[in-house]
Amino acid sequence: MWLNDRQPDVVGLQELKVVDEDFPREPFVEAGYQIATHGQKSWNGVAILSRQPFELTQRGLPGQEDFGARLISAHIGGLDFTTVYCPNGKDVSHADYPRKLRWFDDLADFWTKHQLSRDHTILCGDFNIVPNAMDSWQGASAEGAVFHTQDERTRLRTIMDLGLTDLFRDRFPNERQFSWWDYRGGAFHRGQGLRIDFILGNENIRGRTREISIDRDYRKKKDTLTASDHAPVIVELD
Repeated sequence: MWLNDRQPDVVGLQELKVVDEDFPREPFVEAGYQIATHGQKSWNGVAILSRQPFELTQRGLPGQEDFGARLISAHIGGLDFTTVYCPNGKDVSHADYPRKLRWFDDLADFWTKHQLSRDHTILCGDFNIVPNAMDSWQGASAEGAVFHTQDERTRLRTIMDLGLTDLFRDRFPNERQFSWWDYRGGAFHRGQGLRIDFILGNENIRGRTREISIDRDYRKKKDTLTASDHAPVIVELD
């Protein structure tokens, strides 16, 4: 439904929760997309959909294979496109929290070594980090909780300092919008969300950006379909 309505040229998907051979390819092929997946049973998983042929360049974050299928990259007609499903961390007291920080360290290393040679580069997906108080419904009162810690924000800033811009915040420096709402407690209708899904682009992509939006309408229930707890983020480029 979303693909038919929005007609995107390239799509990054996260949290597939299926192995590659079980991914439902047929509807996407019928909609005109070529597909690359990096799946995993019951958890994680990422994919790229593209209307034009592409070269798959990376499946998985090197050194982080034990943390699941969380990264996939492709070269698509002059665009280096990577989508990620970053670790959640669960809680600052959980063993997954320091593993999350190490995963971001390895992402920064990977990006430094492999992704800055191209002219037009995008890194997008579910980052599971709230960049600033403005990006959380709880504001500054959530500081120190998972997603809102200084250690997580420092990792995100390290990656962006490699030459990437948060295209939504660049276009809307003072606008409070969210991309994720918990299913529980009527969070969506009460405005209790987080902005944790980003499209990051290098300077060439930033210069080509015409529009960027969080497609909040597709967080709402459509007919008999259950909506994701995330809203798509869309960028339109020249």
